[in-house]
Amino acid sequence: MSAPLLTIDLDALADNWQRLAKLSRSETGATVKADGYGLGSSRVARRLAEAGARSFFIALAEEGLAIRKVLGNGPRIFVFSGHMDGDAAMLRELGLIPLLNSAEQMARHLETLPDHPYGVQLDSGMNRLGMEPPEWAAVRQIGLPNAPQLVMSHLACADEPDHAMNAQQRDAFVQMTQDLDAPRSLAATGGMLLGPDYHFDLSRPGVGLYGGLPFEDARAVAHLSLPVIQIRDVEPGETVGYGNTWTAARASRIATVAAGYADGIHRALSHKLQLWAGDQPCPTVGRISMDLIGVDVTDLPTPPETLDLLNARQTVDMLADAAGTIGYEILTSLGGRYRRRYLGGGA
Repeated sequence: MSAPLLTIDLDALADNWQRLAKLSRSETGATVKADGYGLGSSRVARRLAEAGARSFFIALAEEGLAIRKVLGNGPRIFVFSGHMDGDAAMLRELGLIPLLNSAEQMARHLETLPDHPYGVQLDSGMNRLGMEPPEWAAVRQIGLPNAPQLVMSHLACADEPDHAMNAQQRDAFVQMTQDLDAPRSLAATGGMLLGPDYHFDLSRPGVGLYGGLPFEDARAVAHLSLPVIQIRDVEPGETVGYGNTWTAARASRIATVAAGYADGIHRALSHKLQLWAGDQPCPTVGRISMDLIGVDVTDLPTPPETLDLLNARQTVDMLADAAGTIGYEILTSLGGRYRRRYLGGGA
């Protein structure tokens, strides 16, 4: 088969959740937005529920359908984008809890779903989503109709433990929520690693569940193997790929593998990437194209049938560093052409 194989280790995912949960004395939820960070939200959410997660977080109400289908009616599903215009029926039918981001969203929610549970998102300094202090103070003075299911904010610099912004946001969040009779949440993966002062009543890890930094103890969840389509001999002085950007300095054997930037392997990784044949690294050569990558396999004792892109030796964050981006983008860019195999958790 010519399609690359993406193997997703659900037991590693569950183990990462359990390790993070042990860091916190409060409830630990799970962020499963963007199709479970590109790994399949239905499978991911079900395995995390089996591990013990009872609160889940998505970006958009539309993402809730697949997750509610596998979770049933018990677990809570929070929506970061809040109550957008036209969301009322979906929120009600799927039992989703919008995290209201503004007085406008609060008014919309009370008008269309007056008895439906809700949460509140506050802006503690990131200037992205949530009510700023004056708006929040005005809403509180008017009076909240029911106690929110959750009041949350989000840290801007949690992946930098010594950044002054972390303490500033924590203190702002405390000030905005003092004397509030509702559970609070501030920490995602990075915030959980900052310590108990950031955990409050519920933490909501994301990228650490899927094997990404800043959770250095995470087990790899995604493994990616690329099939070799063809191997050719290249003489010294011959070039490989678009633009003649690589020239053979010796007699070489070049494998062409079935993957490219259409599959989330960034073109910026050209000349920086290596694939693996077992324990042996093999450098890529030439530019990464839409569907194909050239790999120098001259030093391998036998021609490979597949070469690994993601494995225990090469993580999503290593690829991200080489591409000048972050592990989140590598994970969520994994293409739809991959065959998928799920391991663990009854898969």
